[in-house]
Amino acid sequence: MKILFCTDGSRISFDALKNISGWIKNAQIDIICVIDWSFLPDEISIEEKNFAYSCANMADTILDYAEEEIKKLGMTPGNKIKNCGAAIESILEQSEKEAYDLILMGSHGKKGLQKWLGSVSQEIINSSKISDYITKEENNKKKVLLTTDGTNCSLEIINKIIPDMQLEDKEIHICMVNEDPNLLFLDGTLDTNWLLDIQRQQQKYAARALEDIRNVLLNHNIKTTSTNILNGIPAQKIIDYARVNDIDLIILGSRNKSKLDRFLTGSVSKRVLENVVSDIWLIRCKS
Repeated sequence: MKILFCTDGSRISFDALKNISGWIKNAQIDIICVIDWSFLPDEISIEEKNFAYSCANMADTILDYAEEEIKKLGMTPGNKIKNCGAAIESILEQSEKEAYDLILMGSHGKKGLQKWLGSVSQEIINSSKISDYITKEENNKKKVLLTTDGTNCSLEIINKIIPDMQLEDKEIHICMVNEDPNLLFLDGTLDTNWLLDIQRQQQKYAARALEDIRNVLLNHNIKTTSTNILNGIPAQKIIDYARVNDIDLIILGSRNKSKLDRFLTGSVSKRVLENVVSDIWLIRCKS
């Protein structure tokens, strides 16, 4: 797996490295550090120029330190990239230059070099064409929640990541969220019998979807800890489950097709990202 690691030198960005090292096998990691000059005026003083040079030198130090950390964690360091400009554009541009499998980020950063998360991370999630892995804090790297919507996209994602993941000693939770049919119609417009029939069909569909994921894992000799059919608003149910079960990593899927698909995925991932301390791995699929 080839990873683009985004760092500003903050502790949380290096926590992202530590966390992903507990899930991924044989990763090659390129490192990017962006120096943001946008806060400087067009004409700068000697003091401001010296500050800019200090930032550039600090970026070199951060890149060297990141390289050593990657080696210590048993992964392979690749290219070291120092860019000047806005973080979002620089990260997205670099992610399209090489055949990266995912973008790795910590959940916040520093001013002066760059702020990685908040609006930056969400824009990366909404705009990147590859998968994104986001960390908020170092965790136990033990419990993973695989989410599915029952489509081929979910199966594609599981088959895609299993060969690269270390799952043999992990707790693996699988869940599918059935949206309440009442949320899709005006209150009181659904006939009770029709509503019950929809809910029964949802349960059958979800049960089959969970069984399909469980069988894929069994084919790789990986046992599932728990399978769960949840009912309600997808983002909130994922958040609640992650909190109650102390989940370390949540894996979400995205079809990455239309603007509407990206908006809907973004709204779920944004809400989950804002309300859990778990790592988030948003994986794109082609189907």
